[in-house]
Amino acid sequence: MSTEAAAARLREEGPNELPRAGQRSLLRILVEVLREPMLALLLLGGIAYLLLGDRAEALILLAFATFSVVVTVVQETRTEHVLEALRDLSAPRALVLRDGVRVRIPGREVVCGDLIVLEQGDRIAADAILLEAADLQTDESLLTGESLPVGKTASGPDSTDAARRPGGEGQPFVYSGSLVTRGSGVGRVLATGPRSEIGRIGQSLATLDTDAPRLRRETARLVAWCGIGGGVIAALVVLLYGLLRGGWIEAALAGIAIGMSMLPEEFPVVLTVFLAMGAWRVGKVGVLTRRAAAIEALGSATVLCTDKTGTLTENRMSVARLWLPSGDTIRVRGDDAVPPDYHALIETAALASAVEPSDPMEVALHAARAQVPASGRGGTVAHAYALRPELLAMSNIWDDGEQLALCAKGAPEAIATLCRLAPADAASMAAAVEAMAAEGIRVLAVANATPSDRNWAATQHDYAYALAGLVGLADPLRTSVPAAVAECRAAGIRVVMITGDYAATARAIANQAGIAAGDVLTGADLASLDDAALAARLRSVTVFARIMPEQKLRIVQAFKADGEIVAMTGDGVNDAPSLKAAHIGIAMGKRGTDVAREASAIVLLDDDFGSIVRSVRLGRQIYDNIRKAMAFIFAVHVPIAGLALLPLFFGLPILFGPIHIALLEMVIDPVCALVFEAEPAEGDVMRRPPRAPDEPLFSLPMIAWSVFQGCLAFAMLATVFLVETWSGMPEAELRALIFFALIAEIVALVLVNRAFSAALGTALVRHNMALRYIAAAILGVTGVILFAPWAQALLKFGSIAWSDMAFAVALGIALLLALESCKPRLRGIARAASRPARTRGGAT
Repeated sequence: MSTEAAAARLREEGPNELPRAGQRSLLRILVEVLREPMLALLLLGGIAYLLLGDRAEALILLAFATFSVVVTVVQETRTEHVLEALRDLSAPRALVLRDGVRVRIPGREVVCGDLIVLEQGDRIAADAILLEAADLQTDESLLTGESLPVGKTASGPDSTDAARRPGGEGQPFVYSGSLVTRGSGVGRVLATGPRSEIGRIGQSLATLDTDAPRLRRETARLVAWCGIGGGVIAALVVLLYGLLRGGWIEAALAGIAIGMSMLPEEFPVVLTVFLAMGAWRVGKVGVLTRRAAAIEALGSATVLCTDKTGTLTENRMSVARLWLPSGDTIRVRGDDAVPPDYHALIETAALASAVEPSDPMEVALHAARAQVPASGRGGTVAHAYALRPELLAMSNIWDDGEQLALCAKGAPEAIATLCRLAPADAASMAAAVEAMAAEGIRVLAVANATPSDRNWAATQHDYAYALAGLVGLADPLRTSVPAAVAECRAAGIRVVMITGDYAATARAIANQAGIAAGDVLTGADLASLDDAALAARLRSVTVFARIMPEQKLRIVQAFKADGEIVAMTGDGVNDAPSLKAAHIGIAMGKRGTDVAREASAIVLLDDDFGSIVRSVRLGRQIYDNIRKAMAFIFAVHVPIAGLALLPLFFGLPILFGPIHIALLEMVIDPVCALVFEAEPAEGDVMRRPPRAPDEPLFSLPMIAWSVFQGCLAFAMLATVFLVETWSGMPEAELRALIFFALIAEIVALVLVNRAFSAALGTALVRHNMALRYIAAAILGVTGVILFAPWAQALLKFGSIAWSDMAFAVALGIALLLALESCKPRLRGIARAASRPARTRGGAT
């Protein structure tokens, strides 16, 4: 294909990639931000001040609005680009023939009709029909779940009419996402992007719904009700003010101030910022969050379904045991020298592998051979017998120029058949295999033979093999796994292993990882159970072995039907339905497919199980901090709204206008978004059971505790306001006094809500750099207002005596001490407010 033709076809068919779903444009983000009601109130206030001729206040309100818009848009835009960066890094490249020349191009630029060159180790970029195939084998496990490579043949005259379906030997088709494990070939591309087999599976995921973000719905509903109530009250204020006092523009400003004071617009802001910052924090431990709702769900996960290879283990095979037919066996440790008696076994196993290995086990065998003295055996591979479903063994015939040597390796039962072992010898080998499998070691049997001539036999069965021994290979457990599993168990999260490995191996790895003792259920046993029987078995099973990928979806659905909150790991295309069906789908970032990542809620960039546990810890911390911020918001809006309404009831001048409320919001918003978000985790965050997923964020105990705090603050401020008014304090001085007293009480409410414990010292000494910055900013703004005449004139503040400032600070201290003294008496309410108890049975 020519470069020009390929470019035209790329424009016509689109790139060879999965559709990018859900990406928002900058314009769409901007429109969503402009819908916020608080922004509308700020704009209305600015217009009202312009009508009054007060340009300074109008510009300040408009500046507040612009600042809010810019920060939100920048933050939202950044989150949209995170996944795109990962996709670009993980996109495969392809070697194609263009204009008669081999050229390597991005996989997304491959088009139908391209000639694609396949070599060992390549990730196939598109579905293709083979024109040439030289001992070609591909790993299609990402599509089929079968771990064994399948052989491919070049196409014949009738091949184009044959049905295309991944899996099975002797096909002339290769599929996008598969890995070339052996040989080479050339194919003509038949399908790309969503038209490929991997693309069709990805499109079928649309039939599965993901859980909606409950916190966002709950928050939006509360803000809507508060908005309706605040709007009604603001409208009444405008009407009564205009009718009783005259001056409809002033009435509009009073109504806007009331509306701003009663609208808890911080709720959605806090939720957005906390979850976005949470995604960033989780990203720092090697986890990419694709959906913010996953952070919320992490705190309530009760079951964590994890695969074995690469997640619990390092996905790095090494020779761990060697066994000879004489019964002698040794354990291989690191770089320790292997006795000479075992050199021939290691060399035969390596010669039975691919010359340039990509399979982890074959890589380990070649590495072991490199550590023993060379015997001179080898030469070139004259003929090879590939692994077949009916015989799980492979052989290479080597020619060194003088003699032929046949080396074979494979499943022990297959090699035993080839060697025609006597019953006693077969039983001895089987016992050795069982002993290794019980330690979590994967076992290969090795054999050799001497071909009599170059008339290669049709099958491996036609040679006289002699058993060379057994090679045990281990995938070491990640060092962080036992501690991480123990932390999960302490947190009430049940860890379940789901693997395609043998039951004995899986149970051994589970024991090493510290997964709770329990039953082992195999895929064959699972297939024989109906849903009721499976539900009955679930509570005692901790290891699922020999599981096919399509069975994972059934396991996830069974756990969900039993009321569990399920987190699920996976990497293959066939894992995608179970990843999407789980409450928290966790895809592998290094070895996973794009389809798995699209179906998941979070992506492990380092494929490490410990990252999942760290994410759970952070998820619980983030949820705790959201509740702290929400409690603070409830509490702080009570005195603000009360002080905005109080003068109207007593026929006094309006105390706070829109500019004062906006200035207060400039204190409250950073406190919510920065201080509470940066709060460290509570000491027992991973020692408490998972929270109930249906527990409301705004529980009655939390609201009661928050309203109590706000009412106490308002009572203190209202008393001062009324007493000073009746004693004749000038309006401007009184406004300044109450404003600074309110700031002091806001700081007190921050300290009260920082920690769940009752100790005041805890709130004062807990490390939080953001709080120090906010405190410094508050002191700086206070200083500007106190010493800058233009600031006092803008805010309509009179000069305030130092004794009055000391009194304002004393009110904040008094509120802090009063609320801290109430905590022990209201411990039950405070604890329920901030730490919801689990209401359903969970695993321990």
